[in-house]
Amino acid sequence: MTIGIGGAGSKLALKLDPDAVVVNVSEVEMGKLPAKRKMLAVMHSSLGQLRGSRKNPRLGEEAFHSIREELLRVSRGNQIFSSTGGGTGNGICSAMLREIAAGPELPLADRTQFLLVLPYARLEPNEFVVNTTEFLEGPLSDAVDSGNTGNIILFANKLKFESKMTEEEFNNLITRSLKTFLAIPRKNEELKLLDGHIDAEDFALFFGKPYFNHFTSFDFNPAEPFAKQLNKHLNPLLLPPENPIEAMFLLEVPEGGDPCAFYDILEHFNPTSVNPVYSVVENPRLKKPFVTVAMLYSRKPAELVEDFNQISEEHARAKVRKTVEQYVRLQKLEVNLETELKKAAKQKGSSENDILVVLKRLGKL
Repeated sequence: MTIGIGGAGSKLALKLDPDAVVVNVSEVEMGKLPAKRKMLAVMHSSLGQLRGSRKNPRLGEEAFHSIREELLRVSRGNQIFSSTGGGTGNGICSAMLREIAAGPELPLADRTQFLLVLPYARLEPNEFVVNTTEFLEGPLSDAVDSGNTGNIILFANKLKFESKMTEEEFNNLITRSLKTFLAIPRKNEELKLLDGHIDAEDFALFFGKPYFNHFTSFDFNPAEPFAKQLNKHLNPLLLPPENPIEAMFLLEVPEGGDPCAFYDILEHFNPTSVNPVYSVVENPRLKKPFVTVAMLYSRKPAELVEDFNQISEEHARAKVRKTVEQYVRLQKLEVNLETELKKAAKQKGSSENDILVVLKRLGKL
């Protein structure tokens, strides 16, 4: 099951799964979506059902309590989509993560995976950046440290803004990329197995581990070093990965292709003491080998916070400069230093020779 929280999260969830559950505090916004299953999170203020959380995560956290038991139940072992910059997704996810961090240890298969869209700090509103910073260094960090979440996948809006995409185009890219990754166990069942094996249980255990996940896929050239290919084909929708601590890959070869090419991929991970879960299948629809690889890494959200804080401070300084330039007009004063020093000397009873000595010193400085 897939769950979408807030406007952005719900649109993504429905693209991946038409039967997804959508969650919102605004009945109006939820009514715009073609969702079969809806969960309305109620705030104390009736205006909230019309106006939403107004980019205020505190309102989202307040609304979480009205759906707490149901949301925790349906999300167990499933995926949640949300953005981190607004109020509804950030607030409800924050409250959920706190519950997860404080709760009893969950089996890997029962852990919730969080697929989160981060703002592009250089071009999106500063309040989105601040909300994301608080989310990363607070509830997300605590939940990851507790070891009680599934994979965390961090999508970045950078590609969307730099390529000037519509939200629809960007969401299509995300869902196509995700579908390729999520299809690994299905392809193991449907295609002829040549080596290794990844079944649904293997995949669920991998997806249930409390690490950040960077996955990607590309045409694989056995004649080129895998490291070079991987660096060239990192997923542009995701934040760059750190050194992996676990990995998984599916290599698809055309009919009659060389299945032994997977050894080169294993050798790539060997120096880091990572032994990937893998499988090799024959896909008669392909003309070239194709690889889908996922790497789990444990980069702490605190390191991401530093990046967001730096950009947030830059935005704040720019706003101050703009305000000063726009509204503050300082009178230009013409000051003759020698005249002013003579006045000061006269008040203190000093001689003009003393003043000249001071001026000479100032000239040297």
